[in-house]
Amino acid sequence: MSDTPIPDEIARFARAIGSDGDDVIAEMDAYADREGFPTVGPEVGGWLRLLARAVDAERAFEFGSGFGYSAYWLAEALPADGEVVLTEVDADELDQARTFLDRGGYADRARFEHGDAIDIVERYDGPFDVVLVDNEKHRYVEAFEAVREKIAPGGVVLADNAITAGHVDFDALLADAEGGDAEMNDATQGIADYLDVVRSDPAFETSLLPLGEGVAVSVRVE
Repeated sequence: MSDTPIPDEIARFARAIGSDGDDVIAEMDAYADREGFPTVGPEVGGWLRLLARAVDAERAFEFGSGFGYSAYWLAEALPADGEVVLTEVDADELDQARTFLDRGGYADRARFEHGDAIDIVERYDGPFDVVLVDNEKHRYVEAFEAVREKIAPGGVVLADNAITAGHVDFDALLADAEGGDAEMNDATQGIADYLDVVRSDPAFETSLLPLGEGVAVSVRVE
């Protein structure tokens, strides 16, 4: 099995035909490349924006925001009176996110929350139209359970790293999805458990977006 389950050519093609970012996105991409900071990348960022537009999103919540890359893509799709809630345990990264969204003209529709996202979401009432799960992999199920009842009918939950990332073992995930047995580390087990939970939830329909490091897309159908 290749170390990169998604071929580079597919990612390049997706970037070539996908949604364009603006000058701030280009700067954020350059920063991520220079610092080795993992982001969803422009091919997935374009999909985040497209899905937010498809569901006429007004409110979004992120479990883990880093320096604001994915939130920036989402913010572009929200109305002027919309809201995206960014959460981040690193105060410096949250300050960077505030700077980038301000420069793009989206800070007025963003809430910047410093701390643990699972604690923070408890302070917010729903509904949310888009939720991005991108915190610690072993806490994905906990994040979903914390926000599940706050997701609007027709809303989407997007979970990054559904294929690979850091210590996530794609071979083990594939074996598990096909009903086999596989030894898993904590990160891989967290992703596998999350996929089991959302796929078995009758209120959601789940499929996979095979771009970036893989995004599980779950739509609330009930």
